[in-house]
Amino acid sequence: MIDQLISFDRELLLFLNGSDSAFLDGIFLSITSTGTWIPLFLCMLYVVLKNNNARRYLILLGLTFLLVVVSDRFSSGLCKPFFHRLRPSHDPSMEGLVDLVNNYRSGMYSFISGHATNTFAIAIYFSLIFRNRLTTVVMFSWALLSSYSRIYLGLHYPGDILAGAVSGSLIGTGFYYIYQSLTRRFTVFRENCSSLFTSTGYMVKDLHILQAVFLATLLYSIIYAAFFSWLH
Repeated sequence: MIDQLISFDRELLLFLNGSDSAFLDGIFLSITSTGTWIPLFLCMLYVVLKNNNARRYLILLGLTFLLVVVSDRFSSGLCKPFFHRLRPSHDPSMEGLVDLVNNYRSGMYSFISGHATNTFAIAIYFSLIFRNRLTTVVMFSWALLSSYSRIYLGLHYPGDILAGAVSGSLIGTGFYYIYQSLTRRFTVFRENCSSLFTSTGYMVKDLHILQAVFLATLLYSIIYAAFFSWLH
């Protein structure tokens, strides 16, 4: 059974991995880079700072830091050294089968995906905090694109991504309930002003800025890809 799952995982990777398009190569090289998403992270901090008092802001900021540490240490500090599953980019049996971009291979081990664990943890954590449908779509689109970029670049098997996404979602949900229990006494709900605020008190117009930054980041990735394909 395990051998069949591993075989299917490899076949699915080869189906989803890479392309003959330098333009798509450039897009996913940009998307997979954490630096590309710094404006989105800064905008999230701005929205949190603007819509919370000092106590709630400090609690949320502290828990966000712990969330990232826990999700990263769980994937990279615990699971990867324990399972020792070679990345497709380092697996001798996958040599010549996996499409790599610029010979980018990343670290040695792949299970579970740190990108998937971290992005899904952050996505579900802030989606539950913001409680805005379009922002939730943005957060999970970011997590899915970042995660798929690892398959496209030949750095993770789909099973690595799935396990990371499930683990990250559980971690993010757990941290949300910790946040909720710590802030319940002084959380302001604005259900009567739902057109202006979310049910958890965030201004909808501030979340529109977050959505715009996400779209602007995608536009940057497209421009980067155009230059990348022109150079290659």
